[in-house]
Amino acid sequence: MAAVVVVLVAIDVVLVSLALGRTAPEQNGPAGPIPTFTSTPDTTETPRASASTDADSASTAQRGRRLLAAVDDREAWRASGGSCGGPRPVLEHTVNGGSTWVPVGLGTDVGSLMAIRASSAELSILAGVGDDCTTTARTSTDAGVTWNAGTPGAAGAGISTDGVVLASGTIQAPCADPIEAFQGERTSVVICDGQLEWRAGTDAWVDVPMGGVRSIAVDGGEYTLARVDVASCSGVQLVTMPAADVTPSTAVSPVGCADGADSDGTVTIDRAGQDVWLWDGETVRVSSDGGASW
Repeated sequence: MAAVVVVLVAIDVVLVSLALGRTAPEQNGPAGPIPTFTSTPDTTETPRASASTDADSASTAQRGRRLLAAVDDREAWRASGGSCGGPRPVLEHTVNGGSTWVPVGLGTDVGSLMAIRASSAELSILAGVGDDCTTTARTSTDAGVTWNAGTPGAAGAGISTDGVVLASGTIQAPCADPIEAFQGERTSVVICDGQLEWRAGTDAWVDVPMGGVRSIAVDGGEYTLARVDVASCSGVQLVTMPAADVTPSTAVSPVGCADGADSDGTVTIDRAGQDVWLWDGETVRVSSDGGASW
């Protein structure tokens, strides 16, 4: 009888052990993840800009300077400058006169854009790169698919937090809050609030009083300027001035008026021959006669 009791006790112990083994967690590996569900979208990824018939995608992302680089009356590049440590820059490309814009990759290390310059063969950018936002020139010959080290000055002049970036290096800006900068083969220009600063080579800056000037483009021996708050133009006025031998009294010649253009926001222009592109607060416009009509 005692033997039967011992056997029954042993069987109970075995059954209890098996039951506990089925309910206890495994000890030979980590527990699996617990599924979670949420209707809140993931905001850790920056959304890609989409093509648009207006300047909506780039202007929405705009937290820096606006940049334009014209190739002809059909092809151009535009960008929002962004800021290192803040909103990322956005670069876009059009080949149909601005009807649609296609986003172009810059690389994950690019934190800001200060200048862009384009031709039918290549595109050059002046960018702030890396954790320390190092000023870097890059060039692409395949429409931004790949980027290579660029030549200093290939993208033109730019404005950084340290000053005006020229091909020779960064210099102190000639005014407190520069709006835009340009560098050609022999001259440089910095647009300021209420004036234009011009110099040849490394000579002293020449102060040219000029109200409402916002952007500059070049065509041979002349500058094309975009001006706002001009009594004769309800929008953005285009004028030209000589690019050489500039003095404080150098006059400008009116070319045309982009009626209805948003003169309260950022205004940016560029030109390739007689083809002039203008980006105001809402729209990109194209002129095929030097800015006389749009």
